[in-house]
Amino acid sequence: MDTKHIRINDYNYNLPDERIAKFPLAQRDQSKLLVYRHGEIGEDTFCHLSDYLPEGALMIFNNTKVIQARLHFRKQTGALIEVFLLEPANPTDYELMFQTRGHCAWLCLVGNLKKWKDETLCRTLEINHETLTIKATRGALHGTSHWVDFEWDNDKLSFAEILEAMGELPIPPYLNRETQESDKTTYQTVYSKIKGSVAAPTAGLHFTPEVLKALDAHGIDREELTLHVGAGTFKPVKSEEIEGHEMHTEYISVRRQTLEKLLRHDCQAIAVGTTSVRTLESLYYMGLKVLANPNIAEDQLHVNQWEPYGDGSNCDSEAFTGELSPCCAPRDAIQALLNWMKSNGLETLHSSTQIIIAPGYDYKIVKMLVTNFHQPQSTLLLLVSAFVKGDWHKIYDYALAHDFRFLSYGDSSLLIP
Repeated sequence: MDTKHIRINDYNYNLPDERIAKFPLAQRDQSKLLVYRHGEIGEDTFCHLSDYLPEGALMIFNNTKVIQARLHFRKQTGALIEVFLLEPANPTDYELMFQTRGHCAWLCLVGNLKKWKDETLCRTLEINHETLTIKATRGALHGTSHWVDFEWDNDKLSFAEILEAMGELPIPPYLNRETQESDKTTYQTVYSKIKGSVAAPTAGLHFTPEVLKALDAHGIDREELTLHVGAGTFKPVKSEEIEGHEMHTEYISVRRQTLEKLLRHDCQAIAVGTTSVRTLESLYYMGLKVLANPNIAEDQLHVNQWEPYGDGSNCDSEAFTGELSPCCAPRDAIQALLNWMKSNGLETLHSSTQIIIAPGYDYKIVKMLVTNFHQPQSTLLLLVSAFVKGDWHKIYDYALAHDFRFLSYGDSSLLIP
């Protein structure tokens, strides 16, 4: 299949608004679980997930944490300006960003932009008995986002503390409702740790401590990585063919021990969510880059959108650009990446990916997938279709006919192609 010429209209289906779950179930693990195994479909309750997994398998979770990324400022005229944090600009490192005191900058989407001219926006608030005034100044346009400088007059408070007090959790736009206090808990996974996402890795919302204990009892080896989910995850495909769609960049952190575990499991994993999929599959192509250029710099490991769709001619090249050829064994690629980390003294790999996974893609590492039900004509639906070799219609028709709930707060599926 010529992946670039896939027509997005072929990945449409009718999703009535009443099938979109506006709120989660009271008990996370009581959601429905669709089980797709080798073309056959059944259903169960999510709390029984471990019953369907091979003992001793490796399961990978995305431990990113959603930040309260929506900030509101009111001008003296009364106009309300929303500043939506997308990605850190200065400093660019997420961990350093949340520790900053006094000043930082982000790339942001701006709501009610026409009302925000050149003036500085101000807001005064009290945090932990400390008063501060935070100012926002809009800078240059970067694509569809704006550079925004933030300054505040109290060095006792970090930007993380300001977000906790001032920010609003950015629930998905298709829920068509205001954020509620309960979303601060329900729109986070129980294993979330690393702040940085503006959307939850929603496949993980079904897990409870009880489900995790059941996985442990079943001998499942659990491991975590981090991909910070950007607002681009909701970006619709507007081009007729996906070649015209620009994938968003997302930032990943992977520990050395994660690569070691992958090697112990013959580079085969069960991915929880499409974000884990994109990270794991990107690691393979980063390994190819290292094989081609052992002296490559960390910031050159970024996986571009179409790099995985090479023709096999550049696998052994010492240095190459453009498309990467998927002709090397996953074990070789991951081992090369691990060796490169060791030689550069890195305990954690920090990189980014723009990878698009669509029909025609050959999965390298992910062998089973836990995921929710995704929007029509979305890149996430393309990813699922590639995983089940085009059988997505069968899965979604079943879910629609058997009262499954859709999207972020909806039910789940276990896909075993």
